[in-house]
Amino acid sequence: MKKQTLKEKEIMNPIILLDVKSGHPDLNKLLQKLDDYLYSLYPTEEVFTIDLETLSIGDVQFVIAYLDEQAVGCGAIKEINKDEIELKRFFVLEEYRNQGIAGDILKSLEMKAKNQNYYLMKLETGDQQVEAISFYRKKGYVEIDRFGEYVNCPSSICMEKRL
Repeated sequence: MKKQTLKEKEIMNPIILLDVKSGHPDLNKLLQKLDDYLYSLYPTEEVFTIDLETLSIGDVQFVIAYLDEQAVGCGAIKEINKDEIELKRFFVLEEYRNQGIAGDILKSLEMKAKNQNYYLMKLETGDQQVEAISFYRKKGYVEIDRFGEYVNCPSSICMEKRL
């Protein structure tokens, strides 16, 4: 049997990105897995979640990545001010990492932010997430001083990128 090339696999199993509202069942499952992962790395006070119950429509814009009809990753953007937006709740299931899914999600959210006239994307990740830090650097993000709710968090690494 002939081994499939990466391009053939992409054609057979395309990643589908879907904009969803908070409360979407697939989003809830992914966010729970993200929270479990983060709580395994950091003390409770150093994990920054989003209260989906108190969100107003449009406060946070979520996207889910699907592969073979399975939700495999997610991400969100949330306005900081009229010029800056924050990347939030960015996650890909471990078994689906290193397949370009995170890059697709990030590119989609950056484009969405740019189309809404934001010029700067900021994010926070943790010092234990070395793969995430490396990923963001490869995508053009540079380290900055801690901002917002992360200012006093010792494990927070904050980054930004001009869109």
